[in-house]
Amino acid sequence: MASLSLRHIYKKYPGGVTAVSDFNLEIKDKEFLVLVGPSGCGKSTTLRMIAGLEEISEGELFIGDRLVNDVAPKDRKIAMVFQNYALYPHMSVFENMAFGLKLSKVPKEVIKKKVEEAARVLDITHLLDRKPKALSGGQKQRVALGRAIVRDPQVFLLDEPLSNLDAKLRATMRTELTKLHNRVETTFIYVTHDQVEAMTMATRIVVMKDGLIQQVATPQNLYDNPVNIFVAGFIGTPQMNFMNGKLTKRGDDVYFVFEGNELLVPKEKFIVPEDSKQEKHLVDYIGEEVVAGLRPECIHDDELSISRCEGATLNADVDVTELMGAEIYLYLKVGEEGKMTARVSSRSTTRAGETIKIGFDMERMHFFDKDTEVCIVH
Repeated sequence: MASLSLRHIYKKYPGGVTAVSDFNLEIKDKEFLVLVGPSGCGKSTTLRMIAGLEEISEGELFIGDRLVNDVAPKDRKIAMVFQNYALYPHMSVFENMAFGLKLSKVPKEVIKKKVEEAARVLDITHLLDRKPKALSGGQKQRVALGRAIVRDPQVFLLDEPLSNLDAKLRATMRTELTKLHNRVETTFIYVTHDQVEAMTMATRIVVMKDGLIQQVATPQNLYDNPVNIFVAGFIGTPQMNFMNGKLTKRGDDVYFVFEGNELLVPKEKFIVPEDSKQEKHLVDYIGEEVVAGLRPECIHDDELSISRCEGATLNADVDVTELMGAEIYLYLKVGEEGKMTARVSSRSTTRAGETIKIGFDMERMHFFDKDTEVCIVH
């Protein structure tokens, strides 16, 4: 088992293109770390540098206490599972899983034992004699995982391994991968653009954008305390609602004013923590424009919840409603430009075309600097 240390890692291509910039991260032993971000953010490039499939332009990569910048991929004690499974079509499942061990001159009886054990863990024992063309997508994925497991790697690298599966199978395989991680007790580094996969499986998530780390945190901390607008908008489904407005003081109260509406900002938002290292706090933005962010589940359409949103109610036009089974998404229009999504109970009687009263849970409102997009207060 192994920890990893990535120190000031860069990946630069000819022509001045920098895919990954100053990547610094300590990955704990047995951690399930997920790299997440939009296409082209550098997450797969980072994974391939860890695997040794891409050369590191600058910086140092340690697996355990061993510097591996110049170590060949086969000698790094890692195993990689690819998006397209990369199975040999002319070989049986058993032969595919055993192939790496045969190349390493492992004795036949040891190979048989390891393959059968991995097949039992992955519930594919009955498939060992089949060829890949006779397998479903989920079964091929298990074989690819099995091929990695038999090598007893210190680190598992998984590059969008579920993206070729249908939605139901993806959900099942997410659970299976989490159970597998708990069973084999190895460090997993997983790349995906699907933030649902990241939120459900990771012990920690690394959010990337344009080759730079935006934030590293546990799933819950990332959801509750995003460091900037990008992270806040990327994590969460439906995404966070953003509103451009101004903080205006009247008497002892401060209101967030947008689209002709005034929302009373809780006084707790203006308390400056003693250990704060921020240069500016919300109190410094009074009279200035800011961006407010609110999760869809913090916008309410039922009378009981609205009654608790004192000083933070307004009227909205309902454009579309989507019944999702256990909940309903309301797509709302506020004023001329304001568009937002509310996630409400499936018992809601709100219908498209209506003008309704909604309440905002201001305790959970985030405020961001309009220019830097950095979070001021959660």
